[in-house]
Amino acid sequence: KTLAKPSSANPPDRTMEVSKCPSLGRFHVSSSAKVWIVVGIGVAGAIILAETTRRRRRRRCGGLERREDFGAFVERFELLPAPQPPPPAARHPLADLSFAVSDSFDIKNYVTGFGNPDWKRTHEPASRTAVVVSCLLKHGATCVGRTVMDELAFGITGENVHYGTPTNPDVPQLMPGGSASGSAVAVAAGLVDFALGTDIVGCVRISASLCGIFGFRPSHGILSTIGVLMNSRSLETVGIFAREVSVLHRVGHVLLQASVLGPKRKRRFIIADDCFQLLRVPKQKTVDVLSKAIQSLSGYQLPEHVNIGQYIASNVPSLKEFREPCTNMQKGISALKALSTVMLLIQRYEFKTDHGEWVNSVKPKLGPDISSRLLAAVECTHENNKSLYKIRAELRAALNSLMKDDGVLVVPTIPDSLLQINSKKKLTLDFEDRACTLLSIAGMSGCCQVSIPLGKHDGYPLSISFMATHGADKFLLDTILDMHSSLQEQSRIASSLQPTPDINGDMDASELLKEKGNAAFKGKQWNKAVSYYSEAIKLSNTCATYFCNRAAAYLELGCFQQAEADCNQAISLDKKNVKAYLRRGTAREMLLYYKEAAQDFKYALVLEPQNKAASTAERRLRKLLA
Repeated sequence: KTLAKPSSANPPDRTMEVSKCPSLGRFHVSSSAKVWIVVGIGVAGAIILAETTRRRRRRRCGGLERREDFGAFVERFELLPAPQPPPPAARHPLADLSFAVSDSFDIKNYVTGFGNPDWKRTHEPASRTAVVVSCLLKHGATCVGRTVMDELAFGITGENVHYGTPTNPDVPQLMPGGSASGSAVAVAAGLVDFALGTDIVGCVRISASLCGIFGFRPSHGILSTIGVLMNSRSLETVGIFAREVSVLHRVGHVLLQASVLGPKRKRRFIIADDCFQLLRVPKQKTVDVLSKAIQSLSGYQLPEHVNIGQYIASNVPSLKEFREPCTNMQKGISALKALSTVMLLIQRYEFKTDHGEWVNSVKPKLGPDISSRLLAAVECTHENNKSLYKIRAELRAALNSLMKDDGVLVVPTIPDSLLQINSKKKLTLDFEDRACTLLSIAGMSGCCQVSIPLGKHDGYPLSISFMATHGADKFLLDTILDMHSSLQEQSRIASSLQPTPDINGDMDASELLKEKGNAAFKGKQWNKAVSYYSEAIKLSNTCATYFCNRAAAYLELGCFQQAEADCNQAISLDKKNVKAYLRRGTAREMLLYYKEAAQDFKYALVLEPQNKAASTAERRLRKLLA
C-alpha cells in the first residue's frame, strides 16, 4: 500500500531532527518522525501478517496456488467466428461456443511455441491458421487463446518448466496430465466449452481422465493435421476435450463432417477383462456400471468378454520379436508391454527424423524429464523400422476383425497409479509404463477412443474408455451420446453402495472341499477349483492354505488382483508361507508392480534360499527395474 500524499502547505519533516546528548550519548528524534516510524512498522507488520497467512493457506492446500485461469493459457486472444447467416437459414452448429487450442496449433500471424521458448524464438509467425481451427471458426465457435503443453509434446504429466504447470481444477493435488494439460484444464475449469490438443501416446486421454472430462482421440488420419506441429506423424491425431457429452458430439460431428442421423441401434460391447485387472478399483464402479447401463437400454447386446492381451499375442505375429520370454500365463501382458515398447520406438524414430536437426543445432533448454526423453529420441538407432509399422498394420487388422462394424471395446483409460503433484521420478515412470500398456492399443492401431468420466473413487477421478474400429468415429460418438445418461445414473448408484468382495461364488467349504479343489486344479478346471476353495474359506477363513491355493487358481485364470488379495490374506495368517510370497510376486509382476514383486521374491529367498523359482524371478525383475 502507498500512503496518501501530504498537503504541500504543511509538509512533514523530511529528515530526522537529530541531536546528541553529550552525557548519555543518545539521539533525539522529532515527534513527527516518530509518527512515520510507527506507521512504517505498522504497514510492515500488516504485510508480514498477510504473507504469513497466505503461506499457511498455501501449505494447507498442499503448496498449490489457484491462479485466475488455473495457469492454463500461454497467450490469450480472440478469433471471431464467421458471421451468422441471415434468417431463415439455420444458425451455425457451434454458435456461442468458445474453445482454446494447445501451443502446437498454428494461428495466423502468431508464432507457434510448441511448449518451448527456444522453439518459439527460432521460428517465424504462421502464415495461416490450422485447418481444424478454421473449420471450427467457420461453424460458429470463438477461439480465445492458446494453452500450455508439455515441451515438444513429449511429456505425460502436464508439467512445463517455462510456463508453469496448470492446476487441475478437479483435484488440485493431482497432475493435470499431458501433453495437452492446458487445454484439459481450461475445459475442466469452465474457461471454455471445449478445447483441442494432440494425442500421441495418450496425451488427450490421460489429461481428460485426470481432469474428469471427456477426451476424444479420433481415428488416425481422419482429421486434418495441416497447420499442427507434429511430434510423431504416424501416431499423432488432433484430439477434443469437452465437459458435456452433447458438446463433444457437436464438435466431433463438425470436424468429422458427419451427417446428423439417428443413432445406430445395434451395438456389441466387448470388455477387456485383463486390462481391468490393472485397475485397482472395484468392478462394481466400472464393469458392473457398464453392464447395468447396457441392460437398461434397447438395441444393445449383452457384453462379451475378452483377454485382449492374449488376443493380440495370437493375432499380431510380428510382435513376437519384441516380446520377452514368458509363460503362457504371462503371454497377454507381455504382448501389451511389447506393444507399448514399439509405440515409443516409433515416436522416437519419427521425432528424430522430423526435428533431430533442429535439436542438434539449437540445443534447446528443456525440463529434466523432457530432456531425457529427447535424448532417447535423438540417440535412437533402431534399424528394422519396417517391422514397427508392420505391427501397426497387423494390430489394426486384428482389432477390426474383433470389433467389426458394431463392436465397442471397453478398457480402463489409465491405471489407478495417479500422478500426484511433486511425485518422485520413479513413481512417474511406473505410472507411464502401466498407462502406455493400456493406451498403446488405440495408439498403435489408429482406432478411435473416447475417455468417459465415471465420477470418483476415493476422491480421485475415475474413467473408462470406449474404442471402435478405425473410421467408426461417428458410430462411437453416437454410442456415447445415446447411453451416457444411463452410465451416469448407474455410476451414481454404484457410488452410494458399499463395496462387495470380488470373488467367484458364495458357497460352503471343508477340508474335503480343499482336496476337491486340488483335484480340479490338477485337471486344469480352474473355475471349479476356485469354487471349491471358496467353499473351504467360507467354512474356515483362518487357514492360509485355502487362500494360497485359491490364489494359484486365480493366477491361472488371469485374475491377478484376486490372486494378490488372497496372498495378502494367506500371509497375514502365516508370515512364513513361501508359496504365498511367490504367488503374490507373480500376481504383482503381472500387474506391472515390479518393485513390490521383487520384494516378494526376495523375501521368499530369505525364507527358502535354495528356491529356484524365486531366484529366477528376482533376477528377472532386477534387470527390469534397472
